[in-house]
Parts: sequence; structure tokens; C-alpha cells
Amino acid sequence: MRPELLDLDYAEPSLRQLFPWTCDIPYIRPAADSGYWVSGPLRSQAVGPAETAAQAVAMVVERLPTGCGPTFLGTPDELVTHEKAAQRRHSSKTSFLMA
Repeated sequence: MRPELLDLDYAEPSLRQLFPWTCDIPYIRPAADSGYWVSGPLRSQAVGPAETAAQAVAMVVERLPTGCGPTFLGTPDELVTHEKAAQRRHSSKTSFLMA
């Protein structure tokens, strides 16, 4: 990966929280000649070319799923447990604020 792309990815908070990246969001790769190519999230899906790293990052950010949050490292079962705990915490905060 080209250094300027890594710098821009890291500077974008919505992408920085997703590291390490998974296969359920769009991704960027250097084009053969120059510029970049944005694909995904499925490896068979093409988004299109970008002349600059900044344009490529913007294309990915525009296509992040709604509510896309930080990456969770763990098994599918651990993710379910984590999400349930997060929902309980969110519910208790909402109840407190409404009281």
C-alpha cells in the first residue's frame, strides 16, 4: 500500500476505528498505472477508479454501512455477547436520561 493512502486512512476517524479492516466494507488498492481502484465490500464488486488517495478514501467513507462502528476482535459467539452487553448499557443510559 502507498504511504499517502495509509496516512489518509489513519487520519479519517471513521476508517481508523475499523482497523484491522474486514471484508464487509469497501477497500482500496493501487491501480496498475497510477491512482487507485475502490472495490467491495464483496471482492466481486467494483466501485470505480480514483485519481488520488483522498478521493479513494472519500469513496470508501461514503459507502460505509449505517452505524458502522469499531472493529471487534473475537469469535462470532464473543461478538454476540459483546453486542448484548452494549445494548444493555445503552438501554440503562436511556432509562436514566428519561427518568
